[in-house]
Amino acid sequence: MAGRILVVDDAAFMRMMLKDILTKNGYEVVGEGANGQEAVAKYDELKPDLVTLDITMPEMDGIEALKKIKALDPECKVIMCSAMGQQTMVIDAIQAGAKDFIVKPFQADRVIEAIKKTMG
Repeated sequence: MAGRILVVDDAAFMRMMLKDILTKNGYEVVGEGANGQEAVAKYDELKPDLVTLDITMPEMDGIEALKKIKALDPECKVIMCSAMGQQTMVIDAIQAGAKDFIVKPFQADRVIEAIKKTMG
């Protein structure tokens, strides 16, 4: 089994793009969220193997959500998604416990590489 993934991004088309890349590569997208609060709630509910988490979102940003997910499950596997030029936020996210990051616009091979590496 490849893995159960929760996809969180405030842009629906970004979630769709990621879901498309993941399902084509044999991963199961078990849920979606549009902001940090949804990310935390869905993580708690679905217990996915991995979360892709956008950094900039309304309600609660990805770094805040990451910290809350880490508090629920210190072993969680989270990959951050960032736009170009968000290097400082990416560093914050890695320090907060993110395993890796992928940059938008998404490149399928890079997404899969990050996921394989993170899932181990």
